[in-house]
Amino acid sequence: MSSENEEAAAPRRRLSCSKYFDALWFCYSPVHQMQQYYRLGAFDNCSGKWSALYDCLNLKTKRASEVEEILETREKSVPHIWSFRSPKEARSHWNKLFGHLDEQE
Repeated sequence: MSSENEEAAAPRRRLSCSKYFDALWFCYSPVHQMQQYYRLGAFDNCSGKWSALYDCLNLKTKRASEVEEILETREKSVPHIWSFRSPKEARSHWNKLFGHLDEQE
């Protein structure tokens, strides 16, 4: 009974590779290739998209418990986009960046 409760408490993720396939499909579109040529001066070889699709399909061959573990490890290894500050740190950082705007002219 306890194992059933644990499984119900932590729902399993459903791994879908469709977004990686769509990204690869778009990568070969003329719109994307011309954007890359305009912005970077070279066409995109889409190797990153191929790698992501291959990785997703490779994960599909593993057991669900292994997939969960791999995905959790990846999520933890990605640095967070925000830097958290205490109110005191935030105030000093704000004053350092924008304090000159409060000065009287």
